Amino acid sequence: MGFVIDWFLDFWDNAPGGKISRGIIAALLLMIVVSIPLGFYWSVKPTAFEPLEEAEAHATEQGLKSTTGYVSVFTLHRLMDTLLTKPGGYISNDMLPPGVVLDNISNWEYGVLVQIRDMARALRKDFSRSQSQSVEYPALTIAEPQFHFDANSWLLPSSESQYKEGLEALDSYLMGLAQPEQSEAQFFARADNLNNWLGDVQTRLGSLSQRLSASVGQKRLNTDLAGDPDAEQSTKSAKDSEVKTPWLEIDDVFYEARGSAWALLHILKAIEHDFAPVLDKKNARVSLQQIIRELEATQDTVWSPMILNGGGFGLFANHSLVMANYISRANAAIIDLRELLARG
Repeated sequence: MGFVIDWFLDFWDNAPGGKISRGIIAALLLMIVVSIPLGFYWSVKPTAFEPLEEAEAHATEQGLKSTTGYVSVFTLHRLMDTLLTKPGGYISNDMLPPGVVLDNISNWEYGVLVQIRDMARALRKDFSRSQSQSVEYPALTIAEPQFHFDANSWLLPSSESQYKEGLEALDSYLMGLAQPEQSEAQFFARADNLNNWLGDVQTRLGSLSQRLSASVGQKRLNTDLAGDPDAEQSTKSAKDSEVKTPWLEIDDVFYEARGSAWALLHILKAIEHDFAPVLDKKNARVSLQQIIRELEATQDTVWSPMILNGGGFGLFANHSLVMANYISRANAAIIDLRELLARG
């Protein structure tokens, strides 16, 4: 250690370029010293919140009425606002340190963003419309595409600027819902609407579960055409294949799944309130609560300083397989819930 210090002092005294070189070195050292603690601070995920409590408090503060759908739309608004206002703001498109090297929180943000996009699309095409031939609500035709803007755009227009425009449009829809005297803004809490959105959730969770399970490598049979003897596909695929997540991407998939589950459990808590009559009629509330419980388990503290990738029954833990277990169980519960909603 003393040798390193002596070398640095000697280099500092005899640095080529004199004061200019020393100034550049000092600036780089200062950036490193500041970036490390700042990076740790920015990497802490936002705390969870209670959708119903915050939605009712917001409605009371604004002098509004919490109508059907208000909690769900408020929760969606709150999730996107959290991405933009948490410590460090929206980090995924950062081009300077420490944001540019914070891949874990960036993947967490993407997981949250995917759920926001799916819910915004469901609002536009299902929840806000009475039937397939009804007109889309104007504000949602703005919000939904804005939330689908490139997540990594840092130059004009930046991702943040587009998401803020989407938030403003979503806020317009939220205000419309809270004014009973006008009837243009509607939220239809029907079983078929909920079932359609849960179908998207089921697909997302199924994909995440498969990607998490691939952390240890798997040989998978091709089941693309299973169940339909007349089914065809564009080109032939191998009967079996080995799927394995690259070592450097294992933590990326883990944190994307963690962010997706974090956002989804908040949306489901809001759904439980807004769809209460539907869920109670189908005796399905407990099924939804079980899904929420499984997703809450995905948010437990990770005590290891890194995401471990031990074998399935190996000596060390495999955090990806643990996460895949909770998400698979949540997905199975969603399948059961959709069957309950589909019954007359």
